[in-house]
Amino acid sequence: MTEVVTVGEPDTTSRGRFALLRGQGLAGLLLVGVIVLAGLFAGLLSRQDPVTQITGANLLTPTAEHWLGTDELNRDVFARVLHGLRVDLLIVFVAVPLAAVLGSAIGLLAGVNPLVDTVAQRVFDVVLAFPALILAIALAAITGPGAHAVIIVIVAAEVPVFGRQIRTAILRVREQAFVEAAEVIGAGTWWTVRKHVLPNVSEPLAVQLALSMSIAVAVDGAMSFIGLGVRPPQPSLGAVVAESVSNMDANPAMAVGPLVVVAGLTLGFLLIAQGLGRARRIG
Repeated sequence: MTEVVTVGEPDTTSRGRFALLRGQGLAGLLLVGVIVLAGLFAGLLSRQDPVTQITGANLLTPTAEHWLGTDELNRDVFARVLHGLRVDLLIVFVAVPLAAVLGSAIGLLAGVNPLVDTVAQRVFDVVLAFPALILAIALAAITGPGAHAVIIVIVAAEVPVFGRQIRTAILRVREQAFVEAAEVIGAGTWWTVRKHVLPNVSEPLAVQLALSMSIAVAVDGAMSFIGLGVRPPQPSLGAVVAESVSNMDANPAMAVGPLVVVAGLTLGFLLIAQGLGRARRIG
């Protein structure tokens, strides 16, 4: 029986870990980490309930007791931002990995099966032809608004991105001389994918995962802002911003708080993606 010799692959795991311990990667990781911890410990950071109406506390400006003031329904804005952050993080951390898994699986099949490839590429073309918010409106009309609609939209928008990335990697790696040599001496398609494609695609997938996280934060906020996301009275960052539009003159902090959090999350994930991308280029 012929033994297939494996060509050494770069240590992508250690290189990616190193990228997150310096420069942009570290800054992004710290920024995202602080915001995630704030969401996880929302109950400890704020003694107020996000949906409880406080007697005599209508549209208060920031005070020592209410750090971001109160809204038109006498609810503590700081508590709503923290608890809304927790909800939004749950949506993002469920939807993006799910999109990555589904997209990668479709991309793998498309890279080795011409029929699956043809069908997948046409479906991807149709999905990518629609902007995320147009897709959100169409899907919300079918499924109804809510957290599930946000997850579906994010998954639908990101699956083609991950799918095409994996497909491109398979087609590129299979053309390499060492892969052709391995196939000549008996290596199968899935052996080639496991030994050569997956190690080579792990770094670009990590970069895309961070980029997709930042996009998902924006999509989630936009859907909640226009009323297609998390349903009231449950808080979300986009909903808090939407509620603040008519009350900016009374309590500007009502909008500033959630906008800072959304901007911080988006920037953090972008810095992580840039750090990983820079490590990949250097490597």
